This record gives sequence, C-alpha cells and structure tokens, in this order.
Amino acid sequence: MTIKLYGDLWLGQDDASVMGDLRISILEAIDATGSITHAARSVGVSYKTAWEALDAMKNISGEPLVESLSGGRHGGGSRLTSAGRKLVVTYRMFQQEHRRFLARIGEGLEDFDNLQTWISRLSVKSSARNQYVGKVCSIRRGQINAEVHLDIGGNTLVAVITNESVEHLGLKEGSEAYAMIKAPWVIVTTSSGMKTSARNELAGTVVRCQEGAVNGEVVIELDGGKSVAAVLTNDSIRSLGLEVGVKATALIKASHIILAVNA
Repeated sequence: MTIKLYGDLWLGQDDASVMGDLRISILEAIDATGSITHAARSVGVSYKTAWEALDAMKNISGEPLVESLSGGRHGGGSRLTSAGRKLVVTYRMFQQEHRRFLARIGEGLEDFDNLQTWISRLSVKSSARNQYVGKVCSIRRGQINAEVHLDIGGNTLVAVITNESVEHLGLKEGSEAYAMIKAPWVIVTTSSGMKTSARNELAGTVVRCQEGAVNGEVVIELDGGKSVAAVLTNDSIRSLGLEVGVKATALIKASHIILAVNA
C-alpha cells in the first residue's frame, strides 16, 4: 500500500493563521474579475466572508491589497494593488516549495507497515522520563531471570527481567524493544574509575541542570547523541558540582530498566 503525504500551507503571525489557499484564491479571482462580488461567487464564499478575508490579510501585510475603482463604463470595481499581486506570487511560490517538501518526505514512506511502525514509536506513552527504542543484541538466561542486552544506538543497556517476561514479550535477538527508566532511579556521579554494582554506566556531559524547591533535574547528553535525565536533591547537585558542561556518568541498575514491546 502506497502512502502519500498531504498538507495545507498557511501564512500567519503570532500563531494565528491568516493566509491560506482559499484567501489567496479570492485575491486571484478579484484580479481576474475586477469585482469582489464576482470573486466571492467564483470561489464559493459569501461577500461578507470575502471582505473579512481581505481585512485579515491587510492587517498582517500592513498595506492594502485591493483598491476600489470608481466611475467608468461598468460603474467601478476592484483590483489588486502591487502589494496584493506580490503576495499572490509569493504565496504560490511558497506553496510550490511546500509541495516539493512533502513529496521528498513521502519518498521515505515505502509502505503502510513502515509508517505504522514509525507512528507507533511516537505514540508510546509512559510516566518514565527516559525512553529508548533499540534492538535486542543478546539474551543470557539464568534459572529464574534473564539478562537482556539492548542496543539503543551508540550505547547498550542491560536489563534484568524474569524468563517468564522474556517469553511474554516475545524477546529474541534482533527484535525491537523499548527501555524505560524513571528519572529518580538514575544515579549520577562525576567520579571516574569508581566501581559500583550498577550494570549500566552511561558517560556524557551535563547539558541542563535545573533546581526546584527540593529536587532538581539533571540531563546528561551521552557520547552516542542520546540523553538521560535524572532527578537529584538540590544538595546532591551542589555537592557534585553539577552544571552545564561538566562531565558526568549516569548509573542505572539493570533491575531498574523496564522493557516493553508493541502489542
């Protein structure tokens, strides 16, 4: 099944959409017919709607887009100003580039199944602050529990879950899975070469450090490009000297990593 992307282009100001295809079509119709009344009829809107559209576009452009003509054999009419014609040409140019942009993105959507996978990744909801998607690279089973190694791209996470959970999730080498880690479960250290019981040590650089009333959030950008967030007390942040630019390591116990798959 082939998927195509469609989208409308609007120009606006201060988060308000003002100029879209219909309103530009009104301007084009005025240019063609010489009348706001005839233009409104030709694009299928009321005279009042056409006038409101013209007022809205004039407000954002800062100058009149239509001027009235008086007298003459037909008793007057309307025509576009030079600013109105320039707006029409500019919008249509933007619209053409917008269509090319959508077409380029659409080239990456080879089939519906790939699109479904992409959407499902974006729609996973969880209270865990840290969420990663990766491929299972190995599973080491014990009598009760299993170690699952998940390659998240640039880093590998080790999670310990029960053998029953491995079977329930259908995990195997090469399968896709999500790793979820709550921020309070992440321990942060600035000491190098320290031995800990945490199976996961993710080294990087602090890119955000924000204190709250009691606790604060520290975000570490990992060497592989991903980031991990941790919640620490303000006292811990200060005692560790955490601030933007400081090298730090996130320590995560294997038992604190929750694995999930798409149903």
